[in-house]
Amino acid sequence: MRVTQIFATAAIVLASTFSLFAQADDAADKAIRKTLETLKLDLPIESIGSSPLSGLYEVKLQGGRVLYASPDGQFVMQGYLFQMQDGKPVNLTEKTERLAISKTINGIPAAEMVVYPAIGETKSHITVFTDTTCPYCHKLHAEVPELNKMGIEVRYLAFPRQGLGSPGDEQLQAVWCSKDKRSAMDRMVDGKNIEAPKCDNPVTKQYAMGQSIGVNGTPAIVLADGQVIPGYQPAPQVAKLALSAK
Repeated sequence: MRVTQIFATAAIVLASTFSLFAQADDAADKAIRKTLETLKLDLPIESIGSSPLSGLYEVKLQGGRVLYASPDGQFVMQGYLFQMQDGKPVNLTEKTERLAISKTINGIPAAEMVVYPAIGETKSHITVFTDTTCPYCHKLHAEVPELNKMGIEVRYLAFPRQGLGSPGDEQLQAVWCSKDKRSAMDRMVDGKNIEAPKCDNPVTKQYAMGQSIGVNGTPAIVLADGQVIPGYQPAPQVAKLALSAK
């Protein structure tokens, strides 16, 4: 009977302890959200939880980017958090962001993209935020057949670099509203005008998504593991990166 009473008492103490931790987490969540609202950063929050560093909270934003905050919300910062593992520095922030970006990008239905499949075995894939008015996007597009031959599938998302309502936005919407999006993309990059009836399309949504993961120019290449490569890279270099990230 005495042993039973001891375990019962221990259970009550543990329950109280967990309750206190839950209240503390809830208080930190509210304080951090209040600070971010006050800052008017307009950053959609996906989750707030403890970080690998004791006393610091990790704020995951929609799209994948990460902020850190103190439990009382008085301090908010953006930057890299490193941890020494086996004598080597590991970028924990980058690992977290890549995982979230990968989940977001790889979750996009193929029907919402312009896809150039690999020839033969698909060894890896890249997702490219592109703009048909961008010269370096044209240069990368010319190398898509080479990437396909190396087993790399190329998936395009729309990112009108001059903003919504720009000529690039209009062109990208025409591509996405075409029955044969791949052919329309090829022709548009070649400088040929195409006409397509207006339709519901994901261009605006994809532009916002690009901004949320930190894209600010085109082309922006996203590897399978969520790593974002800004700007043009030659096909052999892109293939090397893509195959190492699968």
